[in-house]
Amino acid sequence: MEEKTLFRALLFILLSTSVAAIRQPERSPVAVTRRAALENGLGRTPQMGWNSWNHFACNINEDIIRQIADAMVDSGLAKLGYDYINIDDCWAAYDRDSQGNLVANPSTFPSGIKVLADYVHGKGLKLGVYGDAGSFTCSNKMPGSLGYEEQDAKTFASWGVDYLKYDNCNDQGLSPQPRYINMSKALQNSGRNIFFSLCEWGVDDPATWASGVGNSWRTTGDIQDNWGSMTAIADANDKWASYAGPGGWNDPDMLEVGNGGMTTEEYRSHFSIWALAKAPLLIGCDIRSMSNDTKEILRNQNVIAVNQGLGWAIEWREGCSCSMEQRV
Repeated sequence: MEEKTLFRALLFILLSTSVAAIRQPERSPVAVTRRAALENGLGRTPQMGWNSWNHFACNINEDIIRQIADAMVDSGLAKLGYDYINIDDCWAAYDRDSQGNLVANPSTFPSGIKVLADYVHGKGLKLGVYGDAGSFTCSNKMPGSLGYEEQDAKTFASWGVDYLKYDNCNDQGLSPQPRYINMSKALQNSGRNIFFSLCEWGVDDPATWASGVGNSWRTTGDIQDNWGSMTAIADANDKWASYAGPGGWNDPDMLEVGNGGMTTEEYRSHFSIWALAKAPLLIGCDIRSMSNDTKEILRNQNVIAVNQGLGWAIEWREGCSCSMEQRV
């Protein structure tokens, strides 16, 4: 208990300090193991924004997305760099249209994604959508893009989509690498710069090959809203720190801050660990009804500055063979 309290005290001191005073660990060129980054001009710093899945799962509609965009601006989060509004699974109809195009679910997104993108862009924000490198998405409620990569990428571009989270369900027994490379090429040929977020769950060690394919890559399984899951995810992500850098980032999954499964102190640690790891800061709670504690955590400008500033991700295991649970 004393070690846990001491670590949190040191972490608080670190993250209450001006980012200019924080010395990033030195690394020799030999220690840098990542490959050349994807040259689409995106992801020079870890992405910041919001994703629907952790709080809403499939219970989403266009009204919620509009309200989230409004809240992002009204809460002051947008001014701090949270600019992506990302719709996760379940936004599309079960069937493609007669030309094979993806279409928005007419019950939940009757205006279509293009109109929604225009609304989000009008707020000074960016819109993201979800897809899958298999025959169906993980919910099995909408088609995947396997075999439709070029067509779907052009559809996303025509709608004004800015971000694609690309999952790995229903893969037909095919290796992840060629499926993700195919969508990467399709996005590059779409006529629009679209942030490409690989959600391959780390099963094929994407940190070793994805820097030329996408702008971020999941290094772990899905996070759950509890302390044990969060610390285990942090440990699993930790070993890939040297592979991250401008243009491509390790992704230990979205933030759970504000969803109710951890204490305020634990959420503060969660946010700080993600920031120091140079992980994407994608809010996963309902920002329309945040508590004051949640607002304080997510709007901590010193912590955000550590995440968005120049420098390497912190390797929590350096000099320590213990787990994150033991360290925190």
